[in-house]
Amino acid sequence: MERSIIIPQAHPGVKLGLANVITLLSIIMLGYKDAFLVVLLRCVLATLVGGNPVSFLFSITGGLFSTLVMVLLWRTLSQHISIVNISIIGAVCHNLGQLLVASWLAHELLLYSLLPILMISAVITGYAVGVVTKRVDKSLQARQIKVYS
Repeated sequence: MERSIIIPQAHPGVKLGLANVITLLSIIMLGYKDAFLVVLLRCVLATLVGGNPVSFLFSITGGLFSTLVMVLLWRTLSQHISIVNISIIGAVCHNLGQLLVASWLAHELLLYSLLPILMISAVITGYAVGVVTKRVDKSLQARQIKVYS
């Protein structure tokens, strides 16, 4: 569904990353094992619905790398940094993972010239995803919906 959302004036590779709301909520509410399972299932299902092996490689690399970093940040620094900041760092890591795959597949270091565009977009989309995640988490807490890990 997210593929159908076009961000005006954005590079074609820039996406909102709305699925990361679910990843972040999984980290917060379910724990790291389930968060990784959610990312794996999301990547597999997205590939089956409308992807290909190359899109899977991009998706799984970015997804697992960003999830790993976000899990580590949540488990070690959640008392000191917000979920919004964790989301931004996760978005940056997601883009770095995908850029690494692209340069490896293309055997072309010139792709790293996209780094400034991808980092700026990661900060913006990571912030938006973090804000949405924070609001959903607060809403779930207010309704006393608890999930135990």
